[in-house]
Amino acid sequence: MIRHLVHLRFRADVGRAEKEELYADLAALSGHIDGILDFQHRENVSVETPLVRDFLDMFWFDFRDAGVRDTYLADSTHQAIGGRIVEKLEGGANGVFVCDVEV
Repeated sequence: MIRHLVHLRFRADVGRAEKEELYADLAALSGHIDGILDFQHRENVSVETPLVRDFLDMFWFDFRDAGVRDTYLADSTHQAIGGRIVEKLEGGANGVFVCDVEV
């Protein structure tokens, strides 16, 4: 299984409702791409503020395997949602950090 972790640094003007809409769109990918096992999103509650560097939001997908992850990455619906997210991040693409791990 591949866990795809995405850490986000939203601009200050992006509110909870906008974030929730984006997360709902991401969650809907579970019904669109076979092999997505789970989707979750959370706020970062770390007390290590200097190390957090304002990456205060995160989400993750659990994929059955790397092939499903690769399908997700190439999927046009995912790419459109990702583009909308990047538009709302501090520094655009510099406001996202991605990490994939085998679980």
